[in-house]
Amino acid sequence: MENIKKNNEDSLLEEIELSNVSRRKFLRFSSLFGVSVIAVGSIGGLTGCDKDDDDPMAINLGSGDTGVLNYAYALEQLEAAFYTQVITSQYSGITAAEVSYLTDIRDHEIAHREFFKTALGANAIPALQVDFSTVNFGSRASVLGTARAFEDLGVSAYNGAGKLLTDVNNLLIAGKIVSVEARHAALIRELITPNSFGASDVVDSNGLDVVRTPSEVLAIAGTYLKSALNASNLPTS
Repeated sequence: MENIKKNNEDSLLEEIELSNVSRRKFLRFSSLFGVSVIAVGSIGGLTGCDKDDDDPMAINLGSGDTGVLNYAYALEQLEAAFYTQVITSQYSGITAAEVSYLTDIRDHEIAHREFFKTALGANAIPALQVDFSTVNFGSRASVLGTARAFEDLGVSAYNGAGKLLTDVNNLLIAGKIVSVEARHAALIRELITPNSFGASDVVDSNGLDVVRTPSEVLAIAGTYLKSALNASNLPTS
């Protein structure tokens, strides 16, 4: 496996520092970047777009840890694009606090996206085309409802992908990112319905979070993607 050198991470951290995200706001970058390397393998050629694993034009995520990291990278691309649109086209009646929170989340998702892009290097899948035609960006209910769905989906995706990673460095960074995604999910849920951050639809009677497999996650995420992803080579255990 190839190790991504520390100077790549330092460069990314410098970019994040320039983003002017307040360190005193509710959500922070600090829990994300706690390791100096992230290990990735190699994947084959990448091709165009459709929606089916059997379609030869679908983007192949790859195999092994690289495939799992590309899977995470695809989800972070989707979330970053969504929150960028949220801030660009703010819904009616949005409060200053909501703008602040949602801007923080946008910046976190962009940081996650850029981290994976840098770490994967030449093995990274291309930029994905998104489809948010089902989202009414002028409506608070539509935006926050979609945000809740994305955040809950993201947490369940990382929960399900952790066991598929073989390199401890990759598992460590995934654990750091899912903790940030869980903060996002909790905040969005509180904005919609107070005291719903640990509701029974996301936390079971044993106090454990929802887990989804890549195929389950991509079936849901595909609603918001024009690009198709081929996940057939991802590990399953």
